[in-house]
Amino acid sequence: MVLGARQTVSMAHRIFQRIFCAAAALGVFALGSCFQRERAIDSGNREQVLHRGAGPEIATLDPHLATGTSEYNILSALLEGLVTENPVDLSPEPGVAESWNVSRDGLAYTFLLRDNARWSNGDPVTAGDFVASFKRMLSPSLAADYAHFLYIIQNAEAYHKGHLEDFAQVGAVAVNERTLKITLEHPCANFLSMLNHTAFFPVHARSIETHGALADRKTDWARPGRFVGNGAFALKEWRHGQRISVEKSPTYWDAENVRLNGVVFYSFESRDAEERAFRAGQLHLTEALSPSKIDAYRRNSPGLLRVDPYLGTEFYRVNTERPFLNDVRVRRALSMAVDRKLIATQILRGVQSPAYEFVPPDAHARADGKPVPGALRHDANAARALLAEAGYPEGKGAPPVELLFNTSESHRAVAEAVQEMWRRELGLTVTLVNQENKTVLGARRTRDYQVLRSAWMADYADALSFLEVWESSSGNNHTGWSDAAFDQLLYQAARTTDKQARAALLQKAEAILLRQSPMIPLYHYSHVFLIRPSVRNWHPTLLDHHPYKTVWLEAD
Repeated sequence: MVLGARQTVSMAHRIFQRIFCAAAALGVFALGSCFQRERAIDSGNREQVLHRGAGPEIATLDPHLATGTSEYNILSALLEGLVTENPVDLSPEPGVAESWNVSRDGLAYTFLLRDNARWSNGDPVTAGDFVASFKRMLSPSLAADYAHFLYIIQNAEAYHKGHLEDFAQVGAVAVNERTLKITLEHPCANFLSMLNHTAFFPVHARSIETHGALADRKTDWARPGRFVGNGAFALKEWRHGQRISVEKSPTYWDAENVRLNGVVFYSFESRDAEERAFRAGQLHLTEALSPSKIDAYRRNSPGLLRVDPYLGTEFYRVNTERPFLNDVRVRRALSMAVDRKLIATQILRGVQSPAYEFVPPDAHARADGKPVPGALRHDANAARALLAEAGYPEGKGAPPVELLFNTSESHRAVAEAVQEMWRRELGLTVTLVNQENKTVLGARRTRDYQVLRSAWMADYADALSFLEVWESSSGNNHTGWSDAAFDQLLYQAARTTDKQARAALLQKAEAILLRQSPMIPLYHYSHVFLIRPSVRNWHPTLLDHHPYKTVWLEAD
């Protein structure tokens, strides 16, 4: 039968619509295109599958190479350490270890592992798995950014730096299959909380070694079909640039009390795209919300908007090995020229706090409530004087400065404001460069940048979690800056049990950091995001951790 032109167009349209809807069902979303398709949140509520935004595409699912909160948010579903966290206050609770005891001197921790703890392939989780994982983390060939996190273990630093070849002398010993003994370099009040970091997560060494060397960064094991975990969920799929799906693990020791059947983590380079997906019913919660959308939700949908306390700081790293930026006077001038109050109140809509220090106030044990010595201030006149003293009056003779940031509407807005401040107050030419997150992380690691947008979220609720970033031995420094006096103060603080004396040492260390300015703090975080009423047991926590095994969904 020969169709008329109008009939041909109509049929073609219907065929296109069916193809488009089918494709949309296989992709991440197609907003407003398939009106008969059920919203993800509705099917999710019914099937107990949580759909959440996860920020930009992550770089890895290898827990020992992970460096960001986005990786942690996924890995905490796939792996479980010796302890886990209370969903309300994040206090340590039994994980793989059903119990533990601590020696009187606070140095030796002995963990008894559960006899029903299993990997997703059915193998038992043993004390030897943890020892092998710690050895992998500390292997120089792995070059893990967080290897220094394990320096709290006796002789771990010496082994990592090659001063000790026999790992048997490191303070991590499998007494038997179910008993693990960890001996510390010094007493550490935060040690149990530190164990929930991905650096201490176990990996299944035998399955990794079927794909390459255990301590080779390039061993391709952390993907579906190869990933063996021990968490409440197992890895189901990873569509790069789109989503990662996990499903309830039948081998998890506490599977009968896990109410969610799965979690889908969606990647977004754009916060506005993430908000549109939420508005279309494709997400139960977002990772973040653009400041430009906050006022509208405050007016129209306040029940969907959450502003939770959060221990984190947005800042700019400064590459102190680059000419011009290797002068502390230049770095201090850049920092003092930034109007943090304007950024926090006008650009970020008042939900974030200006950062005149690197450590958020909630993480600093300050009995008097006063700022740390040397806290920053906005002083354009002093900034201009410092730049002139460095040999660049009114910016004359200064080279252009390149500011690199990962793609995001709010990152761009802040960068444009800082660009204008440095132009207006210092006479500097600033070039803005935005790239996808994985590219920015690569530039950070190789120090292929001048000024770099960064963020630091606490690994545990303590000022030391922020300040140890800047130690000479830290794999997270990435600026080329080091200071022996700063390192010594942190060394003393870590070994000081008196709270006030310890706080004083940490404040002195931060004063050195602020004076030397290898970083420019911008604002302290609150976590601003959207969440559906159907998401239950998602409590506000200072680290923004939410054990998925305790979360469930109910119809709105």
